[in-house]
Amino acid sequence: MYAFILQAHTLPEKSQAFEDLFRTYLTPSRAEDGCIQYHMLRDVNDPTLFTFFEVWQSREHLAIHTALPHMREFHERRMEYLRRDFAIQEVEVMEPR
Repeated sequence: MYAFILQAHTLPEKSQAFEDLFRTYLTPSRAEDGCIQYHMLRDVNDPTLFTFFEVWQSREHLAIHTALPHMREFHERRMEYLRRDFAIQEVEVMEPR
């Protein structure tokens, strides 16, 4: 498995547009081959902060997701929405022993 937490700090005036855009990606992303979990969270104290928690079957599955036209287009235009670039933290999903 490949998992990560991504934080997006949006420009205040772009926060709602960012949410609206990514809400449309939730269902199709969750249905993609290799997607185990795909969560979008919005901070209740800072509405400009979005956190994504994603778990993919492999890095290759994530690469396919990232290469989709809508994801590539967003990546190229992301700084129109963001105060600073994404902070990405790779994590290990802990399984019971």
